[in-house]
Parts: sequence; structure tokens; C-alpha cells
Amino acid sequence: MWTAGHNVPLVRFADRVGSILSKGIDAYPPRLDALERFDEVVSWYGTNRPDFRATTNHLPIRFLPALPASNEIHATDFYMRQVGGREGSIPEIPCDRVDRDFVAIHPFSGSPKKNWPYFGELASRLKQRVLFCASPEQSWPGAVQYENLYELAQWLATASLYVGNDSGITHLAAAVGVPVVAIFRASDPRVWLPRSRARVIGLQDPTIEETAMAVDQISELYS
Repeated sequence: MWTAGHNVPLVRFADRVGSILSKGIDAYPPRLDALERFDEVVSWYGTNRPDFRATTNHLPIRFLPALPASNEIHATDFYMRQVGGREGSIPEIPCDRVDRDFVAIHPFSGSPKKNWPYFGELASRLKQRVLFCASPEQSWPGAVQYENLYELAQWLATASLYVGNDSGITHLAAAVGVPVVAIFRASDPRVWLPRSRARVIGLQDPTIEETAMAVDQISELYS
């Protein structure tokens, strides 16, 4: 399996895993020798790049749409349907679940318009101990920082609860089995609400009070 470099540590199921960048597939012109030895390639990369598809049209690549086109199907079911998987599946990343009685908050996402601006105020309202997390490129006072996403997943698995935007880290928290409060400002929770073995609450552009109530609701459920 080849994926974005930061996702490589999360892939625990493949015989081999590497980054697309390291293979030169996204170079111009792309280095395609690494693809030529496969009987079939299933790719979400390059689907919307006519130049890339034209360059690779001699290869056995099955290009798949990278994003759901409507809000009538959850993203997980969308991807599972593409590859013949079971709908209703719950993404999971194997980590030891050790509850250390703190709330983890990741206040960022891949788009500023998704970012809820009240995480600092929320933290001051909560009864539980709160620890923020961020990538080394993101600035938040006192935040726990991990470059390796699997190490971050292991840390999230020790939280009693997680709060965050519609982001990859929110899905990461859900995948390790942490109860999640997910805040949606610019995307549709019907499509992107994380699935988890634990409880997940999705809030559409909530107030601080509404978010604190959701945190209390989950905390009482798992206390």
C-alpha cells in the first residue's frame, strides 16, 4: 500500500507500505516503473487529474472517486462499497485502550473554515483535566505534539474522551475507541461523522454550552 507519508505509520494491515512521494508517482513526469509490476492497481490518487490518467493509461489502474458525491451515504460505506467491503463497518486502529481520566482536544483541521473557535473557553468550563494536542506545525500553548500519527493514536487511546473538529485526528480518536464529541461547521455529519465502538456525538456549529453539555453527557455514560 502507498499513501501520503504522514499516514504510513497508521497502516498496520499491509505486507508493505510506503509513501507516494517516496515512489515518485506524484513527480512530473511521474516515475511509473514501480507500478508496472502489479497485475492491478486500485487508486484514489489521480482520479481528478486527466494528465496523470493519460500518462498511466497503459497500466492496469482502476481509478476510484476520492470523495462521496452526495450526502445520502456515509463516507465509510462509500469507500467500502467501492471495493466490495461490508457496509456498516467501523474503522479501527489497534491500540491498547487505557483510560487515564483526561479529555483530549485537537483544535485544528485541514481547513480553517472547519475550525470551531471556542476550544479555549470550553476547556475552562469542563470539570475534567484537559490536554490539547497538535502537530509540530500547529501552535497551541502547552499542546502535546506528535509527528508520528500512530504514536498520537496510542496517546489518544489513553484519553477518557476526545473533542475536535471534523478532522483526521477526530477520526483517529474514534478509530482507537475513544468516546468522541465532533464539531461540524462546514461539512455534513451525515457523511463525515466518525464511527466508533464507543459513543460519538456530532454537533453542528454548537455553542460552548451545548458542547459542554455533550461532554458531560458522554462523561456520565462512561463514568
